[in-house]
Amino acid sequence: MADERALRGRVVTRDRVIEDGAVVLAGATIAWVGEAAAAAAAGHGPAVDAAPEHAGYVLPGLVDLHCHGGGGASFPDAETAEDAVRAVREHRRHGTTTLVASLVTADPDTLRARVRLLADLADEGEVDAVHLEGPFLSHTRCGAQDPTLIQDPDPALTTELLRLGRGHVATMTLAPEKPGNPGPDGVAARLAAGGALPSWGHTDAGPDEARAALTLSAEQLRASGARSARPTVTHLFNGMHPLHHRDPGPIGEFLAAARRGDAVVELIGDGTHLAPQVVRTVYELVGRDNAVLVTDAMAAAGMPDGTYRLGSMDVTVADGVARLTDGGTIAGGTAHLLDVVRTTAAGGVPLVDAVHMASATPAAVLGRADVGALEPGGRADVVVTDGDLRAVTVLRRGEVVA
Repeated sequence: MADERALRGRVVTRDRVIEDGAVVLAGATIAWVGEAAAAAAAGHGPAVDAAPEHAGYVLPGLVDLHCHGGGGASFPDAETAEDAVRAVREHRRHGTTTLVASLVTADPDTLRARVRLLADLADEGEVDAVHLEGPFLSHTRCGAQDPTLIQDPDPALTTELLRLGRGHVATMTLAPEKPGNPGPDGVAARLAAGGALPSWGHTDAGPDEARAALTLSAEQLRASGARSARPTVTHLFNGMHPLHHRDPGPIGEFLAAARRGDAVVELIGDGTHLAPQVVRTVYELVGRDNAVLVTDAMAAAGMPDGTYRLGSMDVTVADGVARLTDGGTIAGGTAHLLDVVRTTAAGGVPLVDAVHMASATPAAVLGRADVGALEPGGRADVVVTDGDLRAVTVLRRGEVVA
């Protein structure tokens, strides 16, 4: 067809790498995906013949469920749309075409203001959803969250934030041991009723508390018809009681739930938050449909070493690693999601599955069928990379990202 155009290279689909493949786009939609040699028989020969052969990869646009910022800008600190969009565009030009903007623990008025701002940007299609990381977390496992702003679970505030988010709040991180987070009318129940998911994390819970919260929240999500029937786990291993054979904490229960298909665990597979071997082990235990790769990126993503802010906290970045200036706790990531995919694949996870955990699985968490895979009818979000999985061209809705 005259208005079609094609991208050609090593096409990464849900199930395989097509060594000489093509993705045909018709406007903002994917029209066809397959072997380049089969394009003519499928009616797409002219478009594929006109496309230059490319030695690198063609991937689906990536989907990041947990991102606080980049390009020197931070969602928790953004007071204008321009500030927030600067962070979005930093990640978009590196292949993240669907992005959930993450906030951090803050006072209620700041949370209200940031949710309003991000909901407006979601209406405009700049961000795809909002993640509230706090404020109903464990002081003991607060990580880079400001412990002075952590508060007791407040179902009424939760309902208000959902209302201000106008359907765009996708997830909220909760500590399962805090009374008022789980329960028949707790924060998790309010989230489910509002179409959002509890994401269990920043927790010092024991295994029984973790299992009970997971079980009840899954029941509440199924009953509510929320975007997904499965809760998530915020950055598994980070910000939680470590797994010990005599003092197990929640990690074993989170892994068991993911293996059963009852939860989806986040993995910050950047080589700093988690060793690549740990990411590979979790993948082998729970499978690619039950784990997502995330960045947890903050303002320093794509930026040089220096000093930054993450909400109310000062952060110093040295050798690409972000840490709280006071205390040295790791304070978010500095990688793009494509970097995380590259690190994960180099660590032993098959490329098809590493891409799947950064595209199709997080898209399913969001309840999105239009993004996350190179399939006919899907949104034309495509990342063309070189042979080392570094972005060369990014398209979103069929338009080249500057």
